[in-house]
Amino acid sequence: MKQHILGIELGSTRIKSVLIDEHAAVVATGSHEWENTLVDGLWSYSLEDVEKGLQASFKDLAAQYQRIFGEKLTEVGAIGISAMMHGYLAFDKNDKLLVPFRTWRNTNTEQAADALSELFAFNVPLRWSISQYYQAILNGEAHVGDVAFLTTLAGYVHYKLTGERVLGVGDASGMFPISNGNYDRVMLEKFDTVASKKGHFAPLAELLPRVLSAGENAGTLTETGAKWLDPTGNLKAGCMLCPPEGDAGTGMVATNSVTPKTANVSAGTSAFLMAVLEKDLDSYYKEIDVVTTPAGDPVAMVHVNNFASEITAWTGLFEEVIALGGGEMTRGQLFDALYGKSLEADARCGGLVGYNFLAGEPIVGVNNGMLTIARRPDGKLTLANFMKMHIYSALGSLAMGCEMLQKESVRIDSVCGHGGFFKTPVVGQSAMSAAVGAPVTVMKNAGEGGAWGIAVLALFALCGKGSLSAFLDGIFESAEKSTLTASDAEIAAFNAFMEQYKKGLAVEKLASEVL
Repeated sequence: MKQHILGIELGSTRIKSVLIDEHAAVVATGSHEWENTLVDGLWSYSLEDVEKGLQASFKDLAAQYQRIFGEKLTEVGAIGISAMMHGYLAFDKNDKLLVPFRTWRNTNTEQAADALSELFAFNVPLRWSISQYYQAILNGEAHVGDVAFLTTLAGYVHYKLTGERVLGVGDASGMFPISNGNYDRVMLEKFDTVASKKGHFAPLAELLPRVLSAGENAGTLTETGAKWLDPTGNLKAGCMLCPPEGDAGTGMVATNSVTPKTANVSAGTSAFLMAVLEKDLDSYYKEIDVVTTPAGDPVAMVHVNNFASEITAWTGLFEEVIALGGGEMTRGQLFDALYGKSLEADARCGGLVGYNFLAGEPIVGVNNGMLTIARRPDGKLTLANFMKMHIYSALGSLAMGCEMLQKESVRIDSVCGHGGFFKTPVVGQSAMSAAVGAPVTVMKNAGEGGAWGIAVLALFALCGKGSLSAFLDGIFESAEKSTLTASDAEIAAFNAFMEQYKKGLAVEKLASEVL
């Protein structure tokens, strides 16, 4: 039997399993849908659901494998585990979970995040594990005195499979700031000092998982771990596991964006851009998260809460109009037609400007959601101008985040784009290029996303040599892709729109507060 590699990613709505061959081609897949729930006012997934969901996803994959190959899946060459980053999983010395898993989605940690950001002179986001832990200390929660181990969801699953308390450096960078491939020593000392004043004395370094980089052996699948993942007993123990990673890291791998001066941008309901840095930022910004690649290089993350939802909403309205007139178009056909029409827009979108803030947008200082469209009296309300305005509006906050990176002289030579925004050829790609100031590449085959990305990291740990970036270049060498750089006219049109967009933010902020 050929040696196959297993990757599993626990996303926010789906647990995806992927089996690849030695060339990173997908052999079989499996999945399981799941949902988070509110527990005592905080978003959580139960560990029982984690176990059942993993087993269901693997069972689905194993069944597909047997249908394809006519035999049971009994062994793999290596395994990789990935999951949504951040979160708070706290265990005592007997491996008892002390409080329900608190996910990245919780935003009750503002006091802790602000205090730590000031203490470290480094942006510590609300969702980071250390923010959630320190908030529990500030709240005087009884369990903090019993904490013996903190980890992420990927780290927990990896521990169950191997008995090893480790994390890939990318996932670890969402727990606590990283410096030179490990937790920042000076910041650890500062944290221990302030935590001790709150009555907490356990050194933080003793509670965090050990940090590993891409390519390292992170442990072996135990008999207990194999049975935990596959209760049928078909899966044999003994294979190696790569360091567990977060979804940001696997996204970088899946888009071949791990080399300094490269970036990837995910553009759907929300959007984020991950830019791999040549050096650490000189200053810190509350709007920019700093994490790392799976190889440990620093990454600046520009995240916006609102992206394509308003475009989707207006497309739904146009569907109703078409149906009212007795016409028929699929959603995909309508998107393509509307995006194509935007290419006929006038300069400055005909005097239209809009804000797609279904929720607050911290990166531009708007705290509450408010969807706003404004048109100058001499503006031209045409369908082309209307659609171009919405496309540019979706990119506005992201572009302002990229301007912060430009102030730090961050160089981005190439961006790999993925997500629904790029489904219509050329239009979204060109607009994104104008917004981020770099060529944008779209892969024709996005693989299986993060699950495929962590499988590739497991393949690298098993047989890779040299750097992760060189290894990925070999994997992606024959990938079908298209690269587009915005024309001078597109860049000028977008910059003109952004002049109006920035001026109108004062009105948008007021509207979000009073309406």
